[in-house]
Amino acid sequence: MTVIELPDGQAAALMAKAAAQGLTLEAWFKKLADEEAPSAAPRSPQEAAARILQLQKRVKPDPEGWTVHDYINRDRP
Repeated sequence: MTVIELPDGQAAALMAKAAAQGLTLEAWFKKLADEEAPSAAPRSPQEAAARILQLQKRVKPDPEGWTVHDYINRDRP
């Protein structure tokens, strides 16, 4: 077992998020860990595409308005 120390306010906020999904804090962390853990079996193209879309929903737009290509090409001659 791993113990993580958090300020009371942060712990309460996480417990509220877990409770909103009907889970205990421990069950909520397990669910998050299961979602983030790499799967043992390779994904099908459809599963990979669904995972990419899921990740894209969580990514915030760049505040500078740069695209991925802008970052890749920024130091290229």
